[in-house]
Amino acid sequence: MNRKLESKLLIRLAKFFAPILLGFGVFALWGLLSDELAKIWPLLIAYFFPPFGKETVIPLGLGILEKGLTVPLINLQVAPVSINPISMALSVAFIDIVVAIFLVWNYDLAKKIPFVGKFITKVEEKGKNVEQKYGWIKPLRFIGIVLFVMVPFQGSGGLVGSIVGRLIGMKPWNIFFAISIGAIIGCLLIATFAQVFLIFAEINTLLTLILVGIIIIVIILYFVIKKRKKR
Repeated sequence: MNRKLESKLLIRLAKFFAPILLGFGVFALWGLLSDELAKIWPLLIAYFFPPFGKETVIPLGLGILEKGLTVPLINLQVAPVSINPISMALSVAFIDIVVAIFLVWNYDLAKKIPFVGKFITKVEEKGKNVEQKYGWIKPLRFIGIVLFVMVPFQGSGGLVGSIVGRLIGMKPWNIFFAISIGAIIGCLLIATFAQVFLIFAEINTLLTLILVGIIIIVIILYFVIKKRKKR
């Protein structure tokens, strides 16, 4: 193996493992410096699996973990623990950032890896549907990806955001910065709204339940009407 080929191989390996090591390294350091990671790591793992998204993981962390939970019928009790809303938000955003940088360097290679490649192909197909569904992203490009990742659409995290960015012809590093900005702003906004909602719920529980019920009904009606229009 000549030096040029060996150098290319080492660079390729570095690009493949650097984002992974960065992710594990940051979370490991956080785990050593604080006990918060030990409290929220199940939710961070859940973030990798649909239908969980930042719009569910962050409120769950701030609601169930920070405020506690009691389910009378099955006698389930979750004792409240102290969770910093900013830490909760940035930890979820960091996952999107690591995924984005991994795909910047390894998009084509990742598609060739067994199992991982099939997963990315499926998400890529989903990304095509998302790009068709949200046609407003293409003319806005950078700002469009920022908004796409920031607003909690279904499947609008770093992975699908990277794919949609490529589908509309954006440069990889522009996609990365757009996803990073969108993820940080979006997660912080969700954490803020979740905190406000929890404070309001403590002040007037009945009114909060009524509002939640109205929101659920509106969402159900939206999907029902949308499904009928497709027919």
